[in-house]
Amino acid sequence: MLNTFLKGEAGSRLRFSGMFLSTILVLLSVFTLSQKGLNFGLDFTGGYLTEFTTSQGVELKQLEQFITKNHNGEFELTAQGNNHFQLREAPSGSTANSNDWQSAITQNADINAEVLSSAYIGSQVGDELFEQGCLALFSAMVAVMLYLAVRFEWRLAVGSVVALVHDLLLVLGLFSLLSIEFNLTVLASLLAIIGYSLNDSIIVGDRVRELLRVKSNNALSPASIINSAIESTLTRTLITSGTTLATVASVWLLAGAPLQGFAIALFTGIVVGTFSSICIAATLPELLGLSAKNYEEKQDAETQALLDMP
Repeated sequence: MLNTFLKGEAGSRLRFSGMFLSTILVLLSVFTLSQKGLNFGLDFTGGYLTEFTTSQGVELKQLEQFITKNHNGEFELTAQGNNHFQLREAPSGSTANSNDWQSAITQNADINAEVLSSAYIGSQVGDELFEQGCLALFSAMVAVMLYLAVRFEWRLAVGSVVALVHDLLLVLGLFSLLSIEFNLTVLASLLAIIGYSLNDSIIVGDRVRELLRVKSNNALSPASIINSAIESTLTRTLITSGTTLATVASVWLLAGAPLQGFAIALFTGIVVGTFSSICIAATLPELLGLSAKNYEEKQDAETQALLDMP
């Protein structure tokens, strides 16, 4: 039913409406990032990390309220499992302040906590992790651009790159808007999103290229060819995305707090990546003037080069 709706002018209107929506969402993401920034985790900012267990079940909110009474600085408390908690403190927190709340929870009979580990991560380590993470992200983007430049005609390559940037900006914008902690696992998920988004765009782009090279399609408009390419790949894309989303949703719901940010980023990236492969990667080349003539000229140039060889 959806494949039928994508045919003809209705399909083109749907693609261009999606592209307009994507433009608005990207602008909102950029605005949110410029105003709020990202909520960097302890991996990047440095600070104290303490893990402890309680001998009996204690609700997270109740435990957080108790620690607040004995802690003057900012902290973040997360549940890591049954009676297992992790507390993160800003680097400005003093050692004396840390000892106060630790003594309070270990001496309280209702909580009866036992501190498993307490460590300090320096800001220099956090800065180095951030720089190397950004370098990895940049290297992946450069490798993707080089690959697309070799594989596709430049209009399809530009569409895939713009779709990729779109996906990353929307994920970062969501994390900024909801103030979700941005740590190393989330950064790793961005690298996974690059690969997934690129795969979706290449599937659609390959099909568009194949249809443009068929001489019997020369009389068709580029819009009709692109709609046919999306129609022929949509079922495969939805099945692949659906099964991947089911796996990521299981990680989100069952893996606990340490992997929650990773799962949220990957879930969002898969959804927007599937959307952008249709509304951006396949639609932007049409706006840039993609047609069958582009591939006719390329084939003629390749044939002439072969004829000129000695």
